[in-house]
Amino acid sequence: MSKADNARTIAAFRPLARFVGVSMRDLLVTGGPLVILIVMAICAAYWYMRPAPPDSITISSGPPGSIFGLTAEKYKKILARNGVKLNILSSEGSLDNLKRLTDPATHVDVAFVPGGLSGGITIDKLVSLGSVSHQPLFLFYRSATPIHLLSGLKGKRLAIGPEGSGTRALVTTLLKSNGIEPGGTTQLLALGGENASRALADNTVDAIFLMGDSAAPQVIKALLLNKEIRLLDFAQAEAYVRRMPYLSKLNLPMGAFDFGNNIPSQDVTLIGPTVELIARDTLHPALSDMLIEAAKEVHSGAKLLQHAGEFPAPLEHEYRISDDARRYYTSGKSFLYRNLPFWVATLVDRLLVIVVPVIMLLIPGLKLVPALYAWRIKSRIYRCYGTLIGLERDMLLQSAPEEKKQLVKRLDEIESEVSAMKIPLAYAEQFYVLRDHIHFVRARNAL
Repeated sequence: MSKADNARTIAAFRPLARFVGVSMRDLLVTGGPLVILIVMAICAAYWYMRPAPPDSITISSGPPGSIFGLTAEKYKKILARNGVKLNILSSEGSLDNLKRLTDPATHVDVAFVPGGLSGGITIDKLVSLGSVSHQPLFLFYRSATPIHLLSGLKGKRLAIGPEGSGTRALVTTLLKSNGIEPGGTTQLLALGGENASRALADNTVDAIFLMGDSAAPQVIKALLLNKEIRLLDFAQAEAYVRRMPYLSKLNLPMGAFDFGNNIPSQDVTLIGPTVELIARDTLHPALSDMLIEAAKEVHSGAKLLQHAGEFPAPLEHEYRISDDARRYYTSGKSFLYRNLPFWVATLVDRLLVIVVPVIMLLIPGLKLVPALYAWRIKSRIYRCYGTLIGLERDMLLQSAPEEKKQLVKRLDEIESEVSAMKIPLAYAEQFYVLRDHIHFVRARNAL
């Protein structure tokens, strides 16, 4: 074999030679800390990372047949497409929904809650996923002449909604601002929805207040079509909106419900709060995105009291907008959930929580470990050099035969120790230089 062939063969095996003679103990000592750090990072990521989203959540809606109840049914169908079951829990209305969300004993994750209900209730653990619709307040009444002010209802029989309904909570506030309170000459009856409508038809009450959280759309439409019943036009709507920021001024256009019979016969000004999708702050981010997607599908179209694309919207009132909802409204769904099936995206999302810290440790670690390993091997050789230098100085200073004999014996021990060293082939040159220097010291002592 020629010298050129020999050179090529040596060059081919040189990378492998670095790993020949590597001590497992040295590898464990130098690479062990990195492995421990990676294991700790994985454990920390697993401990703190978001759990997998549940396959079912519960929404508190409203009475069966109410607008809130019907909307919850639409949400249920949309969430089912992604394999998430939405359990619908009927309630007395909005106030009941809010109380359930704030009660740890009830297993409610999300609910429809209009503004103006949080007075006296701790809501620091609740977040808003956005406003989803206007909630008009309808006041139907019997009277020979039109009533324009709420104060005109003083002394009459009023159905203000059942206990637990948002209707009752809002109406109580509005009536109080007009000097009408429980215990006075005005009768405040806990009737709502169809029961209130029937009582008005039977003339057992003089006026009823209805909102979508406790009344079905058919009930409201039937009352609008009844020529014997009037709908209050809120003449003071602008003042109410300014005094109570959670309220909005709404316009019901003339003929909106019946063009042929022109019902209503003129534009009617209404007031009402904005309905928000409220959740506990523990709601999984993936489910937050999914609920907002459902809200877009259900609420984004044009309706009698809203323009297309007006809802859902991150309008912050009493409840803070959640960080996940704010991120969604700003940039939409994350890349994974936008391009992968829901459960695949969830799995990848959780795996990334583990993979990212591991990679962050491996990048510097893969550069540091070889340097530490080289330092460990070289330090072993350098320690022998330190001992050898000290021994050589002692040999030069000692002249007694017995003492020289002890120093030679110590030199033999150093040589035996060096010969027993496990040195990778990459450091063979330094190893043999050390052995040559031991022989040099021995020969010098023999002179």
